[in-house]
Amino acid sequence: MRFLDSRWRWCIPAALVVAVAACAPAPVRTRVDAGLLAAQAAHEAALLAQPDWQLQGRLAVSAAGEGGSGRIDWVQHGEDFDIRLSAPVTRASWRLQGGPGQARLEGLDGGPLAGSDARELLAQATGWDIPVQALAYWVRGSRAPGPAQIEFGPEGRPALIVQQGWTVEYRDWTTDAAPRPRRVFARRDEASVRLAVDAWEVP
Repeated sequence: MRFLDSRWRWCIPAALVVAVAACAPAPVRTRVDAGLLAAQAAHEAALLAQPDWQLQGRLAVSAAGEGGSGRIDWVQHGEDFDIRLSAPVTRASWRLQGGPGQARLEGLDGGPLAGSDARELLAQATGWDIPVQALAYWVRGSRAPGPAQIEFGPEGRPALIVQQGWTVEYRDWTTDAAPRPRRVFARRDEASVRLAVDAWEVP
């Protein structure tokens, strides 16, 4: 059974989905070599040393022909997350909090829903497949724990990560001294998650 308010099915029309995808050509990938892999491992180690971060942006998700989209504010403290999604048109709001072995979803018609796994909780409530814990790694341009394939773009940054059955593409990066992803597209079978980051905040 799905408990999510119907306002979240199409909380913002296709315009936002288009906006999330705009200016995001398919990444140009290059062959992986030992130097790129070593640099990526060093980058991932540095990210692990900075486990607290926050982003604001736009999120569009779909599964089996149904989807939703809205503004996202994601706060991460180590393995604990606090994710808020809002739809300005309907003024609906939704919040997912949790960490290893626990998750709580608020903003449902029937009241909050709790479970041991954020991904399963979202699937039960919404029908959406969002790998929250792995996405916390992917959104920063890092592989999640476990086996993964990775390809790099011409500038040596990740262009593609294949892991846990998902294909994650990096369509754009910031241009500051420590580049971070700005467009992240993930897909698995009929499920897709598209994230456009407007702002990163790190300590």
